[in-house]
Amino acid sequence: MSVEPAGRDEQALRDLVEFGELAAELVDRGRAAYHDDRRLQLSAEAILSRIGEAVARLDPSLIASHPNVPFRQAKGMRNLVAHEYHRVDPDLVWSVLENRIPDLCAEVRRILDEPRDGRAGG
Repeated sequence: MSVEPAGRDEQALRDLVEFGELAAELVDRGRAAYHDDRRLQLSAEAILSRIGEAVARLDPSLIASHPNVPFRQAKGMRNLVAHEYHRVDPDLVWSVLENRIPDLCAEVRRILDEPRDGRAGG
């Protein structure tokens, strides 16, 4: 049985999707633009940080009920860019934005679309 994403959880999940959309917009600008513009690199790090912060607001039971969603990894990336920013590899950040965040957001959308209180959808 799945845990209902109510209140704070639902807002955090919606925030995850919003930040994922921002990540997609950044990726759409292209890898060359990203590598040539330190502001885009810092924006990418900020997006990853906000994604991790949204994950941190989720109830642990919701996270536990969705083991296929890489919540722990998202929070780990947040910790890296926030606390060890001097070690951040721009290529790793790009790879996460391009390859991992779309899948994370797709999973989060599925959670938001799960039936709640006997009704369909979010």
